Amino acid sequence: MPVCKRVLFRGRVQGVGFRMTTQRIARRHVVVGFVRNLPDGAVELVAQGEADEVDRFIAGVSARMANNIHDVDISEQPAGDFAAFEIRE
Repeated sequence: MPVCKRVLFRGRVQGVGFRMTTQRIARRHVVVGFVRNLPDGAVELVAQGEADEVDRFIAGVSARMANNIHDVDISEQPAGDFAAFEIRE
């Protein structure tokens, strides 16, 4: 059953290659959605796919960027109309 999760990463997450790293990790998972910087300094990640695949993807991003992340907020949201995983401005 597909799920869509929104993740807010806070900490030193902008200007450190977070979005590019996230996109590279997404290529190893069957997920669609996006990652983008927010004006408040956080990074927003929206990932959609099979529940276990989305969870592994989020865990991979969290592990890879652990030194930069101070807080993570994960919530489920309605499915979106995504064709791929992309970096948004």
